[in-house]
Amino acid sequence: MITVFLSENSFKVDSGTTAIVFFNEKLQKSELKRLLLVRINGIVKDISTILNDNDVLEPIFEGDEGTLEILRHTTAHIMAHAVFELFPGVQFTIGPAIENGFYYDFDYKRPFTQEDLLKIEEKMTEIINKKIPIIREELSIFDAKNKFEHIDAIYKLELLKELEEYGEKIISVYTEDNFFDLCRGPHLQDTGKVRAFKLLSVAGAYWRGDENKQMLQRIYGTAFFDKKDLKDYLDKLEEAKKRDHRKLGKELKLFSIEEEIGPGLILWHPKGAMLRKSIEDFWKSEHINRGYSLLYTPHIAKRDLWNTSGHLSFYADNMYSPMYIDEVTYQIKPMNCPFHIAIYNTELKSYRDFPLRWCELGTVYRYERTGTLHGLMRVRGFTQDDAHIFCRLDQIEDEINNILEMTLFFLRVFGFERYDIYLSTRPEKYVGTDDNWEKATNALKNALNKQGLPYQIDPGEGVFYGPKIDIKIKDCLDRSWQCSTIQVDFNLPERFKVSFINSEGNHEMPIMIHRAIMGSLERFIGVLIEHYAGSFPLWLSPVQARIVTVSEKHNEWAEKLLELLKTKKIRVEADLRNEKLGKKIREAQLEKIPFMLVIGDKEVEEKKFSPRTRKGDTLAAMTAEEFLSHFGDSFFNPDKS
Repeated sequence: MITVFLSENSFKVDSGTTAIVFFNEKLQKSELKRLLLVRINGIVKDISTILNDNDVLEPIFEGDEGTLEILRHTTAHIMAHAVFELFPGVQFTIGPAIENGFYYDFDYKRPFTQEDLLKIEEKMTEIINKKIPIIREELSIFDAKNKFEHIDAIYKLELLKELEEYGEKIISVYTEDNFFDLCRGPHLQDTGKVRAFKLLSVAGAYWRGDENKQMLQRIYGTAFFDKKDLKDYLDKLEEAKKRDHRKLGKELKLFSIEEEIGPGLILWHPKGAMLRKSIEDFWKSEHINRGYSLLYTPHIAKRDLWNTSGHLSFYADNMYSPMYIDEVTYQIKPMNCPFHIAIYNTELKSYRDFPLRWCELGTVYRYERTGTLHGLMRVRGFTQDDAHIFCRLDQIEDEINNILEMTLFFLRVFGFERYDIYLSTRPEKYVGTDDNWEKATNALKNALNKQGLPYQIDPGEGVFYGPKIDIKIKDCLDRSWQCSTIQVDFNLPERFKVSFINSEGNHEMPIMIHRAIMGSLERFIGVLIEHYAGSFPLWLSPVQARIVTVSEKHNEWAEKLLELLKTKKIRVEADLRNEKLGKKIREAQLEKIPFMLVIGDKEVEEKKFSPRTRKGDTLAAMTAEEFLSHFGDSFFNPDKS
């Protein structure tokens, strides 16, 4: 007999008893239906695990933290099982759970089609309906090699060789009927536990993420415990397709990416440029009002600058190749920070000069792998809304507080009220003193608490040069986007010998804070397009109003109205074509223009127009003065839009 513990109670059980056998006697039937896994001495394991003396047990039920990830991992293995049975000769590699789903990578002689996905789903359903037990087996490396050599699983053998080199002696294999896979686990008890799943797409992926290795086929899918949750997620995916910024960017003539220019390089069209200008103007105005000074810096610098900053040591793979000018090596910039430091170092600073708040909409260039590029979200040339604050240690908390307040203000203005906040603390390897790390981390915590902001701590996840705050905004589809970052930096000031004269007349290194609110204009605009589905608030809309005439005889008054509204700084244009009014209005609505100002006989006679909204609402005819009196503020003021 052995002793095990459950809810602080001890129980005597036979040696060799599994967790599921134990729980069958201790849990109610309703609980057993929801039982998925067991936590033994704090570690999540399969419920088929054999118990040992003095084990402390905790049942894990459907819906508990982490169970969705394990459900999806199990579903990935069921998918691999189905592919293995359907496509003889396929090589299977790895299949993890990921955010919102799972994938599995395969090597097969031909591309998988949409019809193939349907066949795989049917086979998966068959496997699920059989409620096949998922059995864990622990093997020596030698036995595992023999097992996978028998089916010529070359990718699994490569993984086993790597595990052997790392010193692993025993590995685990999970078996479902005639299919087995290398995996650490844990997994659900049987295939029948999977009830709601869907295969989504196929994409290319290099083995181990190395573009010099074999190109594989990655099948993506998702799974939920509840069919309603699956349906809700699939509905969101459909809505996301309609909102795809690449699709809307083309339809609304905002931007394009052209092959002859190069991948990941954005061409802003007139309407996209106007949208961007509205954002930039607001950004600059707010920064100046809050005590920031604007900077402009070059796009290239001598390569030595990037040696001093350390970028060539740890970031060279993401930088473009150097160029040679007048026998000097130059590098296009991946970041703006060293330029701001160079401006700081042009003259000696006193402790009385602080804080210094400098900002720049600086365009940088980074080499991103072709396969990772994605519209505006992942590009090679982008503009950071960069700012750097130089301050004394005793000022850091106030500065962080100001940055947080400003960041949340910006996010609210652009329509983002929900976000997750993460505070990353000191990693194992770091620069700077323990005392400064502690003071800087406490300053970040205190500022978050002062703002009343809930946050999660990522222990040890700060970068080596300082603690940081990351803010992930949530859009209307509840998707998270990394945008805002506040980063304390002890590294660059030291590398560039940044200092000031303190109150005692000695040289002292200032605190440097990196800060971005939008992250990059390109990515932020991509998020905005999808968040609003292209129907931007009035103050952001590239075209705020379009004058549409019933016939050509109304054009003279339309042209006068056009000039009048332009003098009021309204972004307005006129459609004076000899087309039917219905067609003009439909086109304006498709272009998501907030107002259509309709002019017919009566409007010409009364020197008025009849406003219509993009939602289809028709307002009473009014003069330009009445229109501006009623809506004027909303054209320019974000709070009124």
